[in-house]
Amino acid sequence: MSLESEAGLAGDALPGVLSESLRAELIAFRRDLHMHPELGNQEFRTTAAIKERLEQAGLRPRVLATGTGLLCDIGATEGERPAVPLLALRADIDALPIPDTKTDCPYRSTVPDRAHACGHDVHTTVVLGAGLVLADLHAKGLLSRPVRLLFQPAEEVLPGGALGAIADGALDGVGRMLALHCDPKVEAGRIGLRHGPITSACDRLEITLDGPGGHTARPHLTTDLVTAAARVALDVPALVARRVDTRAGLALTWGRIESGHAPNVIPQHAELSGTIRCLDIDAWREAPDIVHAAIDEVATLHRAKSEITYMRGVPPVVNDRESTELLRRAMVARRGMKSVESTEQSLGGEDFSWYLEEVPGAMARLGVRRPGDRTVRDLHQGDFDADEHAITVGVELLTAAAFLDADGPRG
Repeated sequence: MSLESEAGLAGDALPGVLSESLRAELIAFRRDLHMHPELGNQEFRTTAAIKERLEQAGLRPRVLATGTGLLCDIGATEGERPAVPLLALRADIDALPIPDTKTDCPYRSTVPDRAHACGHDVHTTVVLGAGLVLADLHAKGLLSRPVRLLFQPAEEVLPGGALGAIADGALDGVGRMLALHCDPKVEAGRIGLRHGPITSACDRLEITLDGPGGHTARPHLTTDLVTAAARVALDVPALVARRVDTRAGLALTWGRIESGHAPNVIPQHAELSGTIRCLDIDAWREAPDIVHAAIDEVATLHRAKSEITYMRGVPPVVNDRESTELLRRAMVARRGMKSVESTEQSLGGEDFSWYLEEVPGAMARLGVRRPGDRTVRDLHQGDFDADEHAITVGVELLTAAAFLDADGPRG
């Protein structure tokens, strides 16, 4: 289909445009989720709310085996092999353990130290809305490809709830998977796209250093553990970065360092923790060995005993070309060519990557910044909020993708 003909499908000509009543309902649904955030694997209220609304639409959702999150097929029966591979639409449903610091916001979090500060309430509402629209179109005989809705728990809990969803059959019969992620740098009404890696790998690291301790007057008689910890903090990231191609972007950044209790006592114990992020999937696979070796070298040099806990997180999200092009075509059909912009690879991690290790797919960045607002309220900050016009944009984008990808991935 040409760009001109796709652009000509914009508006009411392409099925799946939101009614005003559903638009208002979805905004209210999102605000309710925003007021009641739940952490990973604790999303019981959220799961129940999604399930109830899908059942009202005549659908048959299934709660995942973990007890939170759910699957729901439209135009197919779960457990039976469909004639055409399913298009899966994925949303993550968990919140973050941080306080909501917004002021004068009627739908701010009502749960202390809990907030939807990453936009998962928007993601959930978008996929729910797309499901309701597609279910209605299927009932009218207008949906030619079966669709699976996946509401996934625990995206914020490494290595991510995606692995549990996959084990529970989330990818059975799926030919392609799509997702959206809020981006406060992109204006509402637009999306950002990138073929290839769009996020980075993210792992976690915990280190303990031990020594005999002693008096600060005689550091030469013991292990100067504070200095050892300082050298690990400074030297290990530099060593790690020099042992892979610099284009791989392998970076170790510390978030915590603790040691000692008194100014004149050399401690016996120190702890460091941080994250390892990597732009390149091959370098990510080598990262544990590289990091272990660098820590051992520096700790041994300073006569400290090290114990390393390297926690595998997630690989990069790698968008395949055809799925990225599908999202571009769908957005152009809805809102024209100027609604799509290129985006860079983020250093953030996303467990959507686990699905794309198994099936082709892509993630788009959904613009949530209010037009004219020059203040970027970044993700994972307590004052994060989204322009709710993004919900309409996201729903209509995903429904357009379902129609334009009627036959599924091509070999």
